[in-house]
Amino acid sequence: MNTESDGRALFADQLGFGFDDAAPLVAAPVSTKTRKARIVPLAPALEPLSPEAMALALERHADYRVLRRLPVQQQFAHPSGGRVTRLLILDTETTGLDASRDRIMELALLRVDVDLATGLPVGTVDVYDGLEDPGMPIPPEIQELTGISDDMVRGHKLDERRVAAMLAGADLVIAHNAGFDRPFVEARLAQFAQLPWACSFADLDWKKEGRGSAKLTQLALELGWFYDAHRAEMDCHALLAVLASPLPVSGQTGLTQLLSVAARPSYRLQATAAPFEAKDLLKARGYRWDGEHRVWHTRLGDEAQLQSECEWLKASVYGNRAARVQVERLDAGNRYSLRPGQVEARAL
Repeated sequence: MNTESDGRALFADQLGFGFDDAAPLVAAPVSTKTRKARIVPLAPALEPLSPEAMALALERHADYRVLRRLPVQQQFAHPSGGRVTRLLILDTETTGLDASRDRIMELALLRVDVDLATGLPVGTVDVYDGLEDPGMPIPPEIQELTGISDDMVRGHKLDERRVAAMLAGADLVIAHNAGFDRPFVEARLAQFAQLPWACSFADLDWKKEGRGSAKLTQLALELGWFYDAHRAEMDCHALLAVLASPLPVSGQTGLTQLLSVAARPSYRLQATAAPFEAKDLLKARGYRWDGEHRVWHTRLGDEAQLQSECEWLKASVYGNRAARVQVERLDAGNRYSLRPGQVEARAL
């Protein structure tokens, strides 16, 4: 028994590729009279399978999952005549994480209209992608991460007129971590401070929607896509594709949900003078420690959440004693910027 050839045949049959499905070569019986072999013509060779055909074959198998390169789409269906809103998808590559010290070295923008009835992009996507010499050496780890070298940016400058034209008429800027990108671009171009912003990383409850991570590369992978991350334009295309896809629980697109979030205020609540022994309780609830102001704080999406959180603080942290906490009201105009919102002290 030829176990090796039998194993190959079984493997090919299980995968269903058909690589070994050509007619087998069969030797004709040898005549006892002539002792001469008869030659049997070979079956015609099968056409090689295309990569897509192989991918489809693998997808039909329970043990395989196929990833495809993310499609870059710059033309969507024509507007149906309903109401649309104009969005800017934004991403930056910078020399580091500190907006007060580091600088932009690449800025990308996608300008796209979204049908308010469907939450889907419509029409043509306008693209801007520009490099800029940051005026400082790019750290080696940033060069390795982004593939952007000192030689690539030397002498380059953002096209400010083109960027201004992209911003004109925009109703909302979306970035995947707006708390990082917004301070950088506002420091570089003041026009960005005049626009409302939303954050696709923080403003969407990805866990509630059944996603395992809010990282953009992982969100794309869960939709069956991979792409070359950490270049600004490609990150923008990936973000648009992810946000234009219906979410598994709500059925809405991420674009629809972000438009809704941007239209209402949010709140930053500080647990002012919280007892030290409450730190583990606050941390477990999702509060973050602000070392500069020495206070625990959290963000709430609307007034109802704020009221509920104040009630929890009073009962669980302050032991129903009289206390005053600080509440900062934020809207899309100042959210994720370095500018403060409207601050008030609230009695519990």
